[in-house]
Amino acid sequence: MIQSGRIAYLLTTGTLIINMTLPAFAANTPLQGGASRNSVQPSATKKFFNAHPKVRSATLGAGVGVAAGAVTGLVTGKGVGRGALIGAGAGAGVGAINSSDTLKRHPIVKTVATGTVAGLGLGLASSRGYGKTKKVGQMTAAGAAVGLGAALLKDKLR
Repeated sequence: MIQSGRIAYLLTTGTLIINMTLPAFAANTPLQGGASRNSVQPSATKKFFNAHPKVRSATLGAGVGVAAGAVTGLVTGKGVGRGALIGAGAGAGVGAINSSDTLKRHPIVKTVATGTVAGLGLGLASSRGYGKTKKVGQMTAAGAAVGLGAALLKDKLR
């Protein structure tokens, strides 16, 4: 009869032998199909955004706009969801402006347009009801003025 110590020894030794030989066997086995050992394939989303940089920029802008609009709606008491939706639209617009090839050649116009759209989004998210047009117009003008000031400062500081 085999003692229990010898059984444990045989099982441990057999396990070690199998573990030491399997990785070497697996490393030398050729892969089938499109499998690769040492490269990680990017996801379909990453491939799409790499192929479409303007969509990526607008999507990132919309994400930032959702956050800004939600906070604006919360602070002003006009509704978080409403502010988030308006912010998403304004943020997508800002992202599209920032990725525009035409506006990259005109940095002052680009910064003014960015400020205008951001001011429009904040004005729409923070106002509701009577006198809305006037308030939105004031916020849009303020955004454009801030954008123009920032663009001129940036241009003069170069």
